[in-house]
Amino acid sequence: MSTLVTGIGELVTNDPALEDGPLGVIPDASLVVEHGHVVWTGPSSEAPDADERVDLGGRAVVPGFVDSHAHLVFAGDRAGEFEARMSGARYDGGGIGTTVAATRAASDDDLRARLGGLLAEMRRQGTTTVEVKSGYGLTVDDEARSLRLAAEVTPETTFLGAHVVPAEFAGRADEYVALVTGPMLAACAPHARWVDVFCEPGSAHAFDGDQARAVLEAGRDAGLGLRVHANQLSAGPGVQVAVELGAASADHCTHLSAADVDALAGGTTVATLLPGVEFSTRSPYPDARRLLDAGVTVALATDCNPGSCFTSSMAFCIALAVREMRLTPAEALWAATAGGAAALDRSDVGRLAPGARADLAVLDAPSYRHLAYRPGVPLAHALELPSVRA
Repeated sequence: MSTLVTGIGELVTNDPALEDGPLGVIPDASLVVEHGHVVWTGPSSEAPDADERVDLGGRAVVPGFVDSHAHLVFAGDRAGEFEARMSGARYDGGGIGTTVAATRAASDDDLRARLGGLLAEMRRQGTTTVEVKSGYGLTVDDEARSLRLAAEVTPETTFLGAHVVPAEFAGRADEYVALVTGPMLAACAPHARWVDVFCEPGSAHAFDGDQARAVLEAGRDAGLGLRVHANQLSAGPGVQVAVELGAASADHCTHLSAADVDALAGGTTVATLLPGVEFSTRSPYPDARRLLDAGVTVALATDCNPGSCFTSSMAFCIALAVREMRLTPAEALWAATAGGAAALDRSDVGRLAPGARADLAVLDAPSYRHLAYRPGVPLAHALELPSVRA
């Protein structure tokens, strides 16, 4: 079955073959979908026939958001911690232990229900691809369970056993790293595409550069791609380790030296920025303008998690990136779609050109600019098409 989606007031394709800048915008557009993929895009006046027709009445369409950093397998609530931060408490990652305890105690059904609810919430806001990390189990069995549940809903699963050092290993971080790189990795690798580590020597709970390198090299040897939580709380080795090992993405990138920016500009590692975290922790925002001007590929993601950033809205992150990090609306949208796809090493999402997945986000607005222009308004939703469901 083929579907003609027409009545698109403005279509953002992210197709570099089009001449309208990096977004490849087509006004008064249509597209055709077959077997879940885009097979044609262009002006409505040139649209071919199809088995069915969906008219969007002049609304804008953008590629479905690609959220390349999220922590969705968890139990419990940390609203009190958020309230304390808003009163001046400093974030250092220590609250993760609270979520670990709640997640370990939760049933599979409870975790599955929370995961499914958050994914549905994301889709209602235009997100069609999401990466899901483990990291709130921190035992062999609980990390493997988290990844099995995540793999039920997305192929983009990330083993984050090296999230923090759990309480039972306090003062014995190297012993915990040995567990992560040994029995835990063996149990988790079959359910994961990626391995990640919270490289943050400035935190008493996370991992230094040598420990991070050990985790990443073990994951790479097990066939996993590499991601790094890097330079979030302070300057440190995370970005340099990520670039040196060829990680797909270095995430946070809040505190960067000139050498870090040069390394990112000279490598293939995407800088994934998470402005919702800075909003939710009252921390300095990353200098996105500096990264873009240096030629670094930048992605935006939510970092949806119960502690440092409990938002599932990519549109909100776009608005923050424009207001607080000096991205243009076009740069922010590209980072939330094509940038996220680059961070996941995907060429089939984050764009709406022939051959791409038919992941469409419809805006209740005439232009993509309204994502930043109308912050907090739920303009975007994923479009469900019969030809995709079939």
